[in-house]
Amino acid sequence: MIARINNFEVDLSKPIDISIPLTNTDENPIAWYIDKPEINPVFVDDWVGSVEKGASTNFNNIKFNPHGHGTHTECLGHITRDFYSINQCLKKFFFLAELVSIQPELMGEDLVISEDQIVNALDGKSPEAIIIRTLPNTTDKLSRKYSNTNPPYLSEDASVFIRESGIKHLLIDLPSVDKEHDEGKLLAHKAFWNVKDVTNLNSDARLEATITEMIFIAYEISDGSYLLNLQIASFENDASPSKPILYDILKIEI
Repeated sequence: MIARINNFEVDLSKPIDISIPLTNTDENPIAWYIDKPEINPVFVDDWVGSVEKGASTNFNNIKFNPHGHGTHTECLGHITRDFYSINQCLKKFFFLAELVSIQPELMGEDLVISEDQIVNALDGKSPEAIIIRTLPNTTDKLSRKYSNTNPPYLSEDASVFIRESGIKHLLIDLPSVDKEHDEGKLLAHKAFWNVKDVTNLNSDARLEATITEMIFIAYEISDGSYLLNLQIASFENDASPSKPILYDILKIEI
């Protein structure tokens, strides 16, 4: 199915899923010092919500944390005193996106994505969304246990540059855009959302902007421009599990 959007076309029958499925196995990725997700049938007296156990339907409870258990999209409510919901902040779902691959630089004991790396990767482009694939890009990202490993992160200056470029949606294959142990500073989060005071939100904070973390982009997906469909579940929460989908841009008319 070919769809025409503005001055380009995409084939909606060929989606590229860059989310990580959530499972209750040891293969599920984990961050932030929690256990793996739980997916279990409901028990009511002697009834078990499992067709295998004799029920007419499968009827499971699911216990998970969107921030620690896989691909998720968050709004600035993740860091503010007052409640803001991703379901209320994200109202549009299709965006022009640029996929870039970056090998974080060693700064002291940390691996950091710098402003210069983002500038060079974008090469003058100002898309609605940026998708950052970190190198090396190994498949163990699909099941990695991130807690207490000091993963790479985005520098504050890089986050400021992304914001000032007009990019509203930041997607990355790491558990956080910030350093794991940073004393609660959250410099990259605050810079991207332009949050100057988490207690009394400034009027120019970016309510419509989102951060999506713990994606996975396979090597065969080339850097370049895509149409992004950013899908979330309707959670009234600062974050929701999400399913970002890319579509190749087939044709651009000048």
